[in-house]
Amino acid sequence: MTDVCEETPAMDEDQVNSVIQRWRDTPEEDLKPEDYEQFRSLGSACLAENGAARILRFIEDEKNQQLMVSMGHTLVAPLVNEVVKKEKCPDHCQAALTHLTTICRPDELLHSLLQIIQDVHPTVISETIITVVPLFQTVLLELEERRAASVGLVLSALLDQLVRLPVPHTEQQEVDDEFGLCHCCEVLAQFVKCLTEEVKRKDDDDEEMRTELLQFCLRTLRELLLEAELKQDRKVSPLWLFATEIMATLVVVKASASELLFYGSLRKSQCRESRACLAYLLFVQLITADSFPAVFSPVFVLQCNMEYISQLLSSKKESHLLKGLALFAKSLENVQDNRLPVSLLELPTFYSAPQNLRQILTDCPMQHLRKSGLHVFQLFIDKLDVEAKHKFFRCMLKTSSHAGVEGYIVKNIRNQVEFSMEPANGNKWFLGEEFLSLLALVLCVPQAAETDLLNSMDRIMESLNLLRYLLIRDKEPWSKTGVWAELCRIKDEYLKTLRVCIGLSRGYYSAELNALREDQKLKAREARDAARCGTLVSRMTVKHEKVSNMSPEAQRQVLQSALVTFDLMESLIFRIDEITAENLKIQT
Repeated sequence: MTDVCEETPAMDEDQVNSVIQRWRDTPEEDLKPEDYEQFRSLGSACLAENGAARILRFIEDEKNQQLMVSMGHTLVAPLVNEVVKKEKCPDHCQAALTHLTTICRPDELLHSLLQIIQDVHPTVISETIITVVPLFQTVLLELEERRAASVGLVLSALLDQLVRLPVPHTEQQEVDDEFGLCHCCEVLAQFVKCLTEEVKRKDDDDEEMRTELLQFCLRTLRELLLEAELKQDRKVSPLWLFATEIMATLVVVKASASELLFYGSLRKSQCRESRACLAYLLFVQLITADSFPAVFSPVFVLQCNMEYISQLLSSKKESHLLKGLALFAKSLENVQDNRLPVSLLELPTFYSAPQNLRQILTDCPMQHLRKSGLHVFQLFIDKLDVEAKHKFFRCMLKTSSHAGVEGYIVKNIRNQVEFSMEPANGNKWFLGEEFLSLLALVLCVPQAAETDLLNSMDRIMESLNLLRYLLIRDKEPWSKTGVWAELCRIKDEYLKTLRVCIGLSRGYYSAELNALREDQKLKAREARDAARCGTLVSRMTVKHEKVSNMSPEAQRQVLQSALVTFDLMESLIFRIDEITAENLKIQT
């Protein structure tokens, strides 16, 4: 076999030629598995000796065509490996592969190509995908039986490898494309486009093919596009174009977005994460939005999307949270203010989504997510009607367990009271008995004298400001809120307890500050400072950082700030006493 390989470790040239001639003369049905393995080994050995050009000549030789029909598919793997390496005449190897796809049996080629992609080494995933996709496309066009099932196998195998590649999250990472994911998406998008064009031509004649494409699209949404940061303003973004092609394919295979997202058998049979990504691409990025029915009301769309919003916001992944926040905001923006009825709050998703949002506000370490989350939180409040606001505020005050969130809720309560006291805006939920029941939740000190005032500062300050506002704005004898009737109880159960807390806390923090100053004066050693950290101050947390882990100067600033905070609280209480005394004097 001079044309193929000048020599091999096992056989000389005459022996090789003799074996090849025997294969030419042997009927295909009489060839044995070891013959196929030996043929592959000879081809691999030839390629290892820079024999790509000789392999190509051998494959194109007219007298070897029948042999190629029978055994040529065994050369596909060695040739693909050489193309991926890009070291030894990849053009000759590429030409040899192209020729093999025209003469070998499609089903055997398909099996060989699937084996290659399934066994690909992690370091050459993108190069292998880029090499085999055009070969798959040619082979699938030649298949006559079980074509749709074969398409499903191919798409699934390609996606199995594609999702192993790291997803770029910034524009620069997408441009650099270090791991080749973006290039793979470009190639795969063209492949899918060819398949969908064929579905278009056949119209309703290929239900099985449409099903395979649908499953691929939904899996791509869940396993790849949900992880990617998709922005239309990025110049010629491969990921954006791939997402566009996936959404266009759903339209071609007649997978109605409304049925997938809102109702019907398709919705029940598909993964929620796939549908969540679909909702994001449709309603936020507006991909294929022109094909979505315009008959659904904004409230209905929000109600349906809350399932996907809750799913995304429950994740710990930044890409999921970004999509969940964007979908929540976009769904709310289309709803008029004060239009969401209280009945919606009975739905599980209208409870879980805001609670997940609250967790982002309190626990997420990423500032941009917290900032976006706060915007969405306020937007949600704005869309609730007055009764729903009242119920939502009660729920948050009872369940949030975070002074910052509770303080934000109290500030919104004040805004609602101010709105309700204007002419024509009166309602029972923020005036009168219903409001007083809500106010009782606001003006309370759950841990009584043991309350950590520093950690509860946001809530307490906003609560005192609300009480001061009510006493100034809603004076007797024309009080609308009823706060004056509850004033005695408020003084006894809230203000009195708060004074005790302030006194104890001021005494404690003053002592700690004095101790710190003494330590600084004496320049005590670090070991001695550590021994003193068994006190409460070592357990106090400020923005997730232990005070005892701070520098002495930082500790001093925290303790001094605490004392200033207590002074502010006490001044507010004093002002409230002044207002009540002035009002009593006027009444007398």
